[in-house]
Amino acid sequence: MNGWRSLAAAALLAVAAAQAPAAAAKPAMQVYFDNDFIGPGQSNLQALIPLLRDPDVKLLGVGVVTGDAWLKEETAHTLRLLEIAGRTDVPVLEGAQMPLLRTQKEMAAWETRYGRLPWKGAWNAPRPGRAYHPDQPELVAPLAEGEPTTQASPEDAVSFLIRTVRERPGEVTIIACGPLTNIALALRIAPDLSRLAKEIVIQGGYVDNHLARVVGHADYNTDFNFLFDPEAAHIVLTAPWARITAVGDVANPITVTEDYAAAIAKAGTPAAKYVGAYARRGQPMWDEIAVAVALDRSLVTQETIVRMDVDVTQGPGYGQAQIWPEDLAPGQGEQAVHLVRAIDTRRFLATFARQASQ
Repeated sequence: MNGWRSLAAAALLAVAAAQAPAAAAKPAMQVYFDNDFIGPGQSNLQALIPLLRDPDVKLLGVGVVTGDAWLKEETAHTLRLLEIAGRTDVPVLEGAQMPLLRTQKEMAAWETRYGRLPWKGAWNAPRPGRAYHPDQPELVAPLAEGEPTTQASPEDAVSFLIRTVRERPGEVTIIACGPLTNIALALRIAPDLSRLAKEIVIQGGYVDNHLARVVGHADYNTDFNFLFDPEAAHIVLTAPWARITAVGDVANPITVTEDYAAAIAKAGTPAAKYVGAYARRGQPMWDEIAVAVALDRSLVTQETIVRMDVDVTQGPGYGQAQIWPEDLAPGQGEQAVHLVRAIDTRRFLATFARQASQ
């Protein structure tokens, strides 16, 4: 009898649930994504995949900025990935082709005084087997993944960002995984941007990484996004955002392995095959993790709130993140920054693999 009553109760609950009005759908997260999309594959472009596949995300636009490569070729790689993923509805906006102040000549002079930088992005010197062209910013070499048939939006990234945030006050999450030139330019034109945005998540803010550059991978332990445009990073970090999250070097131990890429590729979808073909094995998943943290803050298992700025003096620390506890900060506009120090690696890898396989 008791068993029957349990079954009856369960049936009544099922009927009631079926007759109840559907719960209001959760509004989609509004995201603007800014990056230096070297390609094909690699962390920059692969970070787009969750933004394209998560049903709870509305990707408003993708801004491109010179950094790891030149603007035009980054734009071509971005357009092509959106075609492969079947998401040509997402506008691609071209932004800054150069940093605010830093130049290739100045960086070379800095290196003679303070030591070589292992990675200079678009300014890398030509070398055998790598298609670097530091003196040809307009060059777009043939793309391994095929040429895009679509074009970037006629609107520039800075104007789009300002307009989009002002139209949606308090709603837009800005995710910036390249040099911060576009965001800094937007702040100079529209200082209200930081107060109107919901938050900003930055891939950058490496701290205490000097020894790691000696005993580990020098490139992977260099904060390129800040170093390429230090003044832009300073402007962004000293603006009064509702929330700033910095995802620094926490991603360095989390890399794309051969087995991981192969497992994704087995899904056979266009995005999965793209990852299988072009993901750079052994590369940390920097930008994928920054996006994952922005979309799901519960992935963060450890963080520290610090005051952060960037050294913009022309010395050995130029472009390096500086942090303080609140009571010791110099008080020159440094904001509270949520510095991510650990994430749930297993859940992150499983979620990205699932999204990339769709």
